[in-house]
Amino acid sequence: MQAPKPLTKPTKQRKMLYHAPAHVRHRLLAAHLSEGLSASHEVKSLPVRSGDTVRVMRGDHRGVEGKVTRVDLAKYRLYLEGLTREKVDGTTVFLSVHPSKVIITRLNLDDKWRKKILETKKERREKPEEVVEKPEEVVEKPEARPVEEPEEAFEVEKAVEEKPALKKKAPRKRIKRTAKKTPAKKVSEKSKPEARVTEKEEKPGPKRRVRRSPRKTAEKTEEEGQ
Repeated sequence: MQAPKPLTKPTKQRKMLYHAPAHVRHRLLAAHLSEGLSASHEVKSLPVRSGDTVRVMRGDHRGVEGKVTRVDLAKYRLYLEGLTREKVDGTTVFLSVHPSKVIITRLNLDDKWRKKILETKKERREKPEEVVEKPEEVVEKPEARPVEEPEEAFEVEKAVEEKPALKKKAPRKRIKRTAKKTPAKKVSEKSKPEARVTEKEEKPGPKRRVRRSPRKTAEKTEEEGQ
């Protein structure tokens, strides 16, 4: 069973309570056992179930003892048989109690799984798990053998020493290559820039229209009228 992680921030604690799964909520509904029950079963606390008899130890309803009729996992509350109140319209309603204000005085052992839980807890307390220390395995390191150089290495060194010095090759002479002369292209008279300029000067361009302001046109009409 997964135990809730210990948290220090109150915001995270509230968030954990609201979003906790069912198996964690069941453990949070645990309450202390009475002195007689804890001595007989050798258990300090157990989660409360419907059918257990419970005594309220703190709050407005201190001293009330009764059987648990319902356990609300969503709101973390218990409902007892004798703990009720009357509404204005006359109906009776059960009052809720938090499990931290309660002590279990009698256990409901109809469930076989609950008996097994008590037995396993007893066995764990009587026979704690013995930690067996494993003996350290001594690993024998192999002895370092002297490295024997092969005879082939000496023969290779001798062959390198006996090789004659290689002659240096003479540097190659660089040959200067001259670029081939390309024949000059014949330039036509029309392609010359001077001929283009003369052609442009000879051709008359289109007449441009000059926009006149409305004041000047009005003045000219007045002069012509006079």
